[in-house]
Amino acid sequence: VHLTIVDDFTRSTWVFLMRFKSETFSCLTRFCAMVFTQFNTHVKCVRSDNGAEFIAHNMQAYFHEHGIEHQTSCVGTPQQNGRVERKHRHLLEVARALRFQANLP
Repeated sequence: VHLTIVDDFTRSTWVFLMRFKSETFSCLTRFCAMVFTQFNTHVKCVRSDNGAEFIAHNMQAYFHEHGIEHQTSCVGTPQQNGRVERKHRHLLEVARALRFQANLP
């Protein structure tokens, strides 16, 4: 399980590997803190699918408390998260190439 974050403006990408989806909240809060520390700015908007981890009460409360707009895509339309979906494809292609180069199955 992983959380992929793509900055719409710079196209910078962060990937957080998790053991369980329930770790999404802590990953996202750590990411927001890192953005403030490293770039001296706040996360203003989060766009996600309608995954339970994103619409959970604690996540919504965090967004509200920090003034973060949460946009969700319509059900069954991954095209609305196109940048992240494309990054997923790219990551899988790179992983496949690395496995092939290392003669792994």
